[in-house]
Amino acid sequence: MEYILLILIIFIFINTILKLTYWKWWQSVIFGFICGAFVLLTYPYAISQSKTELAGYLNNPKIMQDMAVLVTIESIIYIGFCFLAMQQMYGRRIKRWVKPLYWYPGILVLPALFYILTNTIFSFPGTSFTTITYTLAALVAVLFPLLSIGMRWLLPEKELRLEVQFLISLFVTIIGLMSTENGNTVYSAISEPLDIKALLIALGAFLFFFVIGYGWSKIKWRYKRKY
Repeated sequence: MEYILLILIIFIFINTILKLTYWKWWQSVIFGFICGAFVLLTYPYAISQSKTELAGYLNNPKIMQDMAVLVTIESIIYIGFCFLAMQQMYGRRIKRWVKPLYWYPGILVLPALFYILTNTIFSFPGTSFTTITYTLAALVAVLFPLLSIGMRWLLPEKELRLEVQFLISLFVTIIGLMSTENGNTVYSAISEPLDIKALLIALGAFLFFFVIGYGWSKIKWRYKRKY
């Protein structure tokens, strides 16, 4: 369960960083500082948690079902934004009431940050809670704008970024529903050890096909610009 939740959190962060690539750099900086401030503000509540309480939250059907709804809603918002941005790229006039989709950065990143903060505190026993909190807040404030710039450099074509965000949003929806269905995973592997080999093969296959798709997109765009 924890591994699936960790994968879900990683892709939530990727989705948020992709969304920041459509903003100006100073807007990304402001968002990074807001997330850093959120980490500082939730510090008193984070230190009052325990591993038992967090495990209870993850095993609570009501909480996990609510989480599934939030994950689905946010993914739908991202998917709607992808279609909206594509229409605008091809010259179609966008209605005013849907323009706020451009300014929605993602809300699920906040509970994801809280989860990371509490687990970081558990992972470094003996270290000052304030030191961990301020370090994490500083990293969040700096990394969000820097990673958005790096993502824009890695995927300079807006159309390609929209395609990636659309696919990730679908993936987040599926993972969110799998990990929160009735508070239990649909395919449980609690009694079996983690298969590192299978995980590395899956990751390698994902990276292989991603590199092929990215290279093909680069060649296609260069060809279109030339002719």
